Amino acid sequence: MKVLGACPLDCPDGCSWVVTVEDGAAVGLRGNKEHPVTRGALCVKVNRYLEQLKSDERLLYPMRRVGRKGEGRFERISWDEALGEIAERVGGIVEEYGGEAVWPFHGTGSLGYIQGLEGFSGRRFFNALGASLHDPTICSVAGTTGLKYALGTSGGMDPEDLAKSKLILLWGTNPLTSGHHVWKFIQDSGAYTIAIDPVRTRTAERCDEHLAPLPGTDAALALGLMHVIVSMGAEDSAFLAEQTEGWPEFRERIAEFTPERVAGITGLPVEKIVELGERIAGTRPTAIRVSQGIQRHDGGGMALRTLACLPGITGDWAIPGGGLHYSTSGHFELDLPSLVRFDLLPHPVRTLSMTRLGEGLLEAGDPPVKALFVIAANPVGSNPDQVNVRRGLEREDLFTVVLEHFPTDTVDYADIVLPATMQPEHLDVLAAYGNLYLVWNEPAVAPPGECLSTTETFRRLAQRMGFTEPALYESDEELARQLLKGYDVERLRTEGFLKISPGPVPRGKLQFVSRRAAQAGHDPLPGYTPPGDPGDGLVLISAASHYFLNTTFGANRELLRRAGDPTVTIHPQDAAALGIADGAKVSVGNARGSFEAVAEVSDHVRPGVAATTKGRWAKLSGGATVNATIAERDADFGGGAVFHDNRVHISPIGE
Repeated sequence: MKVLGACPLDCPDGCSWVVTVEDGAAVGLRGNKEHPVTRGALCVKVNRYLEQLKSDERLLYPMRRVGRKGEGRFERISWDEALGEIAERVGGIVEEYGGEAVWPFHGTGSLGYIQGLEGFSGRRFFNALGASLHDPTICSVAGTTGLKYALGTSGGMDPEDLAKSKLILLWGTNPLTSGHHVWKFIQDSGAYTIAIDPVRTRTAERCDEHLAPLPGTDAALALGLMHVIVSMGAEDSAFLAEQTEGWPEFRERIAEFTPERVAGITGLPVEKIVELGERIAGTRPTAIRVSQGIQRHDGGGMALRTLACLPGITGDWAIPGGGLHYSTSGHFELDLPSLVRFDLLPHPVRTLSMTRLGEGLLEAGDPPVKALFVIAANPVGSNPDQVNVRRGLEREDLFTVVLEHFPTDTVDYADIVLPATMQPEHLDVLAAYGNLYLVWNEPAVAPPGECLSTTETFRRLAQRMGFTEPALYESDEELARQLLKGYDVERLRTEGFLKISPGPVPRGKLQFVSRRAAQAGHDPLPGYTPPGDPGDGLVLISAASHYFLNTTFGANRELLRRAGDPTVTIHPQDAAALGIADGAKVSVGNARGSFEAVAEVSDHVRPGVAATTKGRWAKLSGGATVNATIAERDADFGGGAVFHDNRVHISPIGE
């Protein structure tokens, strides 16, 4: 039997897949050949997904903590015991402190609308409880906010239109590691491709050209390129007059960023800036493909806002194959209010920031956080300031419930652990953020042990707590139909995927001068915000690993073998100054914390920059990972994270 499903993981591709089932067991998994983006192929990580499904390390039964927090010692209990203890503890907390003392912490382990982050699975239960809201700021919010200031939407060009482009700038993105399906459209185009990235990634090595600016200087480079275009008189005057607002003011801002000034900011040669500006000026259509890593610094939101103006200067927004692609999420018009039901809240409640978990657990008051539900998340592995997060989770007065598949670093701090279903075991609906397809996930196999879906877990907990609101007990299929109001649900379920029609970009006129930005206290004009880490040392980039996806595959034995030991790449010039030899064990750290790695001395990074990857479990990596060095500090827009605005010192172990 072949069952159509969808990858739920935090990747732009949102792949449609096919599960082969024999005698009730999943025996095969492949990409759906009929899906125009997936085209039958999955990635090196998801190709091993059935190993995850059947792993002997999978959590199959509810458990209660018996050791100290962080030890990871548990005893098996029944669902009846687990639900009873949760209901009693949470009920007491709500009675004493109010519902806002409960924090439902949703992560990106699943992007499903029914079971995962996008639909805040279980939120109806938490609304009835009056719990705090959870703001998922960890991934893309700074860039999304910046794009909305400029374009009126975060939805950009259809990435399938990259096949029509003549020049493609892969700006701060490494699709051959993170979302490789877009590469097919890039290849189909025959376009001249330029990677703009501080690191010579797998993708950069396949491009026609690679430019390596200093991290966090992308907005300055974009302004410098626009300066070259305008100096040539190559701007699209008709588009600027008819489709933009605030061009005279923005033109003055552009005039400030001469190639010479931009070279000093970015570390790029003046001639390279001029050469690229001239190439863009003479090539239509030009497309920019950018992903989330570029906006994880103090000026990240401004960087995306400024980049979105470049296709406005050239008129590429009006040409098929031109424009910018960051995320397609803004194009999906799903009925999220009907799914989430915030109307069930008894009164307005506070919002807690995902990227400030340590601060929230240690400093929030009125009321303090007394109960934490961790859903599809591993914050010890994925959140900034790993040390502070651990301190918060160690609180004996914090009641922590973790819904999980495996014994992650975060599970070790739980009071109650609940075994969760994986994607082939439950119903879900997903919307890709790297293309324009809705994808349906049909359950293919029965859950093992006593695993329950997130939705079923909260249906049972609602019943145990005596809630009578009918909306808390609706089935997964009912939830899906409410979300998909206006779509052909039967067609989606039968065919497995459905392409939506995108809205126009920009929505209305491109806003060079943004009143909304000004009202929020930001510069009304796009510009450049310098990196904000006050430390010294090397700038550390911690990008996605080719073998891990966040921390989802962080314990997969074969992927761990392929990934090898944690590494940090250092330019030969910096390695010589620090006395570090290739292959040496080093400590990488700052005032916040440190981790150990093996040094790779290579010109794959530019001087002044070091590079490592994320996705490892701390307990399998010497007790700490790169996130021990990351600050709990907000980017400029939306409270986004600053993973790449991070300075560290690197020294040989033992010295």
